Amino acid sequence: MSAATNSRRKKPAGKSPRSAATNAVAEQRVDLLFEIGCEEIPAGMLSKAEEELRTSLTKLLAAENFVEGVTVETFSAPRRLVASVRGLVAKQADVTSEVTGPPKSVAYDAVGAPTRAAVSFAEKQGLLLQYLYTISTPKGEYLAAKTIKRGRTAAQVLHEILPRVIHDLTWPRSMTWTGLDGARFIRPIRWIVAILDSQPLNFSYGGVPAGTKTRGHRFLGSAEIPVRDFADYEKRLKANGVLVRPAARAEKIERELAAHAKKSGLKIHEDAHLRKMVTYLNEFPSVIEGTFDPAFLALPDEILVTVMRDHQKYFALEKRNGDLAPNFLAVINLAGDPKGVVRAGHERVLRARFADAQFFWHADQKCRLADYLPKLDRITYESKLGSYLNKVERVRALARWLAEGWFNRGIAQAHVLDADRAAELSKCDLATEMVRELTELQGIVGGLYARSQGESDEIADAVYDHYRPVGLEDAIPRNLTGCAVAIADKLDSILGCFAAGKIPTGSSDPFALRRAALGIVKILVEKSLPLSLADALTAAQHALTKNPPHVAVTAEQKNLAYQFLIERAKFFFKEKFAFAYDELNAVFAPAFAPAAAGQGGASQAAAQDIDLVDAEKRLLALRKVRKSKNFEPLAISFKRIRKILEKANFSAASADAGAPELFENEAEKELHHAVKDAAGKVQAHKRAGRYLEALETIAGLRKSIDRFFEEVMVMAEDERVRNNRLALLAQVLREFTTVADFSEIAADERR
Repeated sequence: MSAATNSRRKKPAGKSPRSAATNAVAEQRVDLLFEIGCEEIPAGMLSKAEEELRTSLTKLLAAENFVEGVTVETFSAPRRLVASVRGLVAKQADVTSEVTGPPKSVAYDAVGAPTRAAVSFAEKQGLLLQYLYTISTPKGEYLAAKTIKRGRTAAQVLHEILPRVIHDLTWPRSMTWTGLDGARFIRPIRWIVAILDSQPLNFSYGGVPAGTKTRGHRFLGSAEIPVRDFADYEKRLKANGVLVRPAARAEKIERELAAHAKKSGLKIHEDAHLRKMVTYLNEFPSVIEGTFDPAFLALPDEILVTVMRDHQKYFALEKRNGDLAPNFLAVINLAGDPKGVVRAGHERVLRARFADAQFFWHADQKCRLADYLPKLDRITYESKLGSYLNKVERVRALARWLAEGWFNRGIAQAHVLDADRAAELSKCDLATEMVRELTELQGIVGGLYARSQGESDEIADAVYDHYRPVGLEDAIPRNLTGCAVAIADKLDSILGCFAAGKIPTGSSDPFALRRAALGIVKILVEKSLPLSLADALTAAQHALTKNPPHVAVTAEQKNLAYQFLIERAKFFFKEKFAFAYDELNAVFAPAFAPAAAGQGGASQAAAQDIDLVDAEKRLLALRKVRKSKNFEPLAISFKRIRKILEKANFSAASADAGAPELFENEAEKELHHAVKDAAGKVQAHKRAGRYLEALETIAGLRKSIDRFFEEVMVMAEDERVRNNRLALLAQVLREFTTVADFSEIAADERR
């Protein structure tokens, strides 16, 4: 039944038993403290869990109409996830609604007695017949009833949704409790705090009942701490060795790091990721300083810093000239270390780590880096794509192709032999003991070994850099040889994985293909390197086909890989230069043009290739020209042209230009001449790279196009005339969408 709009209402005298109910929202507000206490959660997962807890609580409260005026804050520490919800209404508002029933003619018989239809309607609404009434609607008179849905209290709602919030938190892996309705969490849950307006909420999850007692620091605090609300909770936990707010922990760490560095006259080797990591590793962080044997400084800085950062979570310290100092700063989960016992333990562990690294450094270099190449045959890259030795051969072929192409384009720094040698050495360090121990240093170790063994700086730097960039803000390889190897490696990964069926999904990208594609885009744009992505994928296809295990790549897989690269390019330009989505769609539209007939039914054609350096120039020109007065009206006209052609099922790609002898109207003659004149100018501007001038010339067509649509009936009865006019519009679309497709621009069509 649906609520009706009344033109006339007939109601019985008196009040219904429910008529005293009101829709007014209760004024009373209450606060919630919610804590999930457990064994230590991996630090890298806590920030995301905080955000997910906040989002989930907000979403579920909104679904129950509890979110208005509510503030939801979430915090975390190694053994707890916490939510503070302020301003909850104590009770939902009652909701009154009117429900229509059967027509009056069906509800009452000829003498006005209620029929079975009226009785059934009253029973369904839980009312006596006397509380039903009739309403007038456009369809006639109907029986109606007023119903009231009683609002639930905040306690009732939270009792229902809080266990669901715990269950719905997503983790890379979760533990489950057998026999407890699929209860799951990242670590065993030890306690739950759920307090609403100083009163406990009665529920349990995973066999753990909610209560009013939290736990302090494992060594510095009490195992049972009664709390009343969030303010009391935060105060009592601080007294028991827990800083609940990550921001408070980060501020304490920052302050103590700076104090130690200043005291020793050194500076911290900056590492934002490590700062965040130690913030979530500790409940009550304190900073201590340690030292190590200066003899270890003979090892490369990259190895020392990686051991300190990734294995021990220590901050390296530098002298004022940038050289590493034999000192480190560690963040411990204690109030301090007055006797130096903890410091001595950290120094002992670091000394052993450095001794291992020193041994690997010398042992690995007893043979040359290239001698590790055969060992790559025993390291699998992907089951269908073969070993890393197979990958190296493909990368070599691609790197040579790239360097040769750039050299032929007049880029003198491109050396084919250097690219081949760097690609040959690029993965050799995967077979070394150093990289087996410090996997974070793959590529870097290869570059260090190559330099120490007499390879040229060009090749050593290329090997060192070839995994770069690993993110939007990461630097690209330092030289062109490194760029060639990096692009070759990433292209092979992308096309190979697409051919092997390892295509990224929303939640899975095990081969980091999104990062690889973004790296290709970033290198090409920042280095201003000319490259046809379609040709590059063809070269990668040849390498996959010719080298063992001879992977076949279908046209569809290749086109999907091309589209994948284009989408990453659009993401790069959006994030890096803040281009609008419609500007990106307009410039990259040719990359997604429907495949022409006779292409075997491929869904997309990569034949209409896009050079990314050229695309950046067109985007900049489009951003400028869209501010002109003619641009938005012309964009609307281009949308109209595309819709007309699509509705008429008229192919813009295959149609000839309009025949002048069939023009019947001065407006179409004018447009024909304007198009012919502008097309030549646009082509000349395009060839010279003058995209702003090209777009301004296209924008100048606005007057002729406007007149055409005002005076010409495109869909004329005469088929020849109609097709000729469609052909003219097709020519407009074909000639003037190669710089940017105006029809993709979001514009106000009300004019």
